[in-house]
Amino acid sequence: MMRVVLTGGPGSGKTVVSEALASARPDRFIVVPEAATQVYSSARTRWDLVDLEGRRDLQRRIYFLQREQEERFAKLHPDKIQILDRGTIDGAAYWPEGPDAYWIDLKTTLATELARYDHVIWLQTAAAIGVYDGSDSNPCRFEDAAAAVASGEALTQLWGGHPTFSKLPACPALADKVREVRRLLENICISA
Repeated sequence: MMRVVLTGGPGSGKTVVSEALASARPDRFIVVPEAATQVYSSARTRWDLVDLEGRRDLQRRIYFLQREQEERFAKLHPDKIQILDRGTIDGAAYWPEGPDAYWIDLKTTLATELARYDHVIWLQTAAAIGVYDGSDSNPCRFEDAAAAVASGEALTQLWGGHPTFSKLPACPALADKVREVRRLLENICISA
């Protein structure tokens, strides 16, 4: 079982790319959906609408849902490559007191979480090239364009220590981004 994380700031195409890959090769890939959207949708709120303790509570729920989904999907589809729409490390970018406090609270470490994943592909948000729809495509999204770019940069710092970390710049057309991710997967010996 292999896990490939698609990470990046809001509006980077993680969901569209992961779904396109799995649709093209359902025999090869299974998508692990983004836990944050599930948790915030279930709570009927957004990160910017809750107090500090609420943010911590929601980020904890996201972390544990992410891990649970990864393990469940591995049992249900042991022969498929997991394409993850974010990973457990993404939550550290949203922890109120910063990443170090996130690891302490969750009783884990950055190194432990990095080791969970085989490959990491960081996608630059379309906000970096002036193409960003904010909450229009995801009502749980609260970041404006500048915050989306900043979030993406924070994620490069968090994930950048992974031994197979790749970065893809923003593309005006999502089809181009899908093609680039497919090319990257082929380069790391995964038939996409």
